[in-house]
Amino acid sequence: LLETSPGVAEVTIVEKEPAERHTIISWEQKNSCVLPEDLKNFYLMTDGFQMTWSVKTDDTPMPLGSMVINSVSKLCRLGGSSMYTLPNAPTLADLEDDTDEEGSEDKPEKPHFDSRSLIFELDPCNGNGKVCLVYKHTKPVVSPDTEIWFLDRALYWHFLTKTFTAYYRLLISHLGLPQWQYAFTSYGVSPQAKQWFNMYKPITINTALLSEETDLFVNKLDPNKVFKSKNKTPVMKKKSSSQPTGSQKSHPGMTSSKTSSLPGNPSRKRDPQV
Repeated sequence: LLETSPGVAEVTIVEKEPAERHTIISWEQKNSCVLPEDLKNFYLMTDGFQMTWSVKTDDTPMPLGSMVINSVSKLCRLGGSSMYTLPNAPTLADLEDDTDEEGSEDKPEKPHFDSRSLIFELDPCNGNGKVCLVYKHTKPVVSPDTEIWFLDRALYWHFLTKTFTAYYRLLISHLGLPQWQYAFTSYGVSPQAKQWFNMYKPITINTALLSEETDLFVNKLDPNKVFKSKNKTPVMKKKSSSQPTGSQKSHPGMTSSKTSSLPGNPSRKRDPQV
């Protein structure tokens, strides 16, 4: 499908050998949890997945799509160690807040960076975030139920799917387009990513959401009302300022002229008589 799309070039799939069963067992023993059956079967077929493709711009291939699922050896835990080797170095667990909202029917409970959850990185997303395999219940023992969540660059969680198989289908259907995981967030993908979506995978974009977003950002300013209000204010000011000022100026002028002429005339008439 990608190779027949216009402008697509250099579709590359990295073939990987199946993961050995003892490697999976040692990973489970090391992390004290059991891999989901669908993910375990995936690793028994191929130890990870990597597919990239480019588009031609001015006859020069530019990397665009990337589909990655880490191998068993790179299925590393998040929040388990400090960022530095110092004993009191901060960790992701320090971001936990006791006032976090609990899950509901509409919104599932979010993962925790502390010991309440086990989080493993499935896809680094080219630095745009992390797709994670999450064990949300670890006490008293680790629950085998897992979910797939997306952790954005601001360290906010967004639910993707309940199973790895469903996530794998999402990954393939979105063709590994950049920032496709943000389509499942409240703020959506960037305008540049939307252009790539419209070119290569318009069906995956929810048109209803797009219409709502465009309505929110459309400038609904009515120029008629704006200019009408602007025309009113100076006219009112001119009328209010011209009438009282003119009347005020005319009356004092008239009174001043009358008063100046009345006392002046008798004095001039009296002078020659005197």
